[in-house]
Amino acid sequence: MPETRVIPPESFTTTRLILRKPRAEDAPLIFAAYAQDPEVVRYLTFLPHRSVQDAHEAVSRFLEHWRSGKSYCWLIFRRDREELIGAISAREDQGINLGYLLARPFWGHGFMSEALGPIVEWAFAMPKVFRVWAVCDLENGASARLLERNGFHNEGILRKWSLHPNISDVPRDCYCFAKTRPNPERIFDSPG
Repeated sequence: MPETRVIPPESFTTTRLILRKPRAEDAPLIFAAYAQDPEVVRYLTFLPHRSVQDAHEAVSRFLEHWRSGKSYCWLIFRRDREELIGAISAREDQGINLGYLLARPFWGHGFMSEALGPIVEWAFAMPKVFRVWAVCDLENGASARLLERNGFHNEGILRKWSLHPNISDVPRDCYCFAKTRPNPERIFDSPG
């Protein structure tokens, strides 16, 4: 039986960035760059890391998810300094669902827009993917603006969609943004 699982590249390179699959030795970098910062993780589904051990456990999960095909995480590094600045992940779910974060010193410089580009391009290169989407908390205006700037359309509000434990003990309402394959090819012949 042919392989039906999405298998992404382990790395992408852009003008200013390298996106690559995490390695065990990245845990201290993850902890130092963003994982312990409450502002970075405010609208995410995990609490700030308390120690490098939390980051080691996260990397172990990332690598297990790569092996199982559950999801794929790439760490985002600046090419000029080989400095970790964030992460982006993708998982197959009614198309490709994205999640991302960026260390605070790198907000507002266009890095996440640059990182989104090759991931979206890769997703739409797969014939069976017609939709790339992401959600963001209603209060996360920066994330909503990022998605809009990158051609994602706000499809509405998903009520009680995602638990953001840094804000609330109950699931929060989220905007759903999606980008669909431009000019999808006809798959089925019309009845005739």
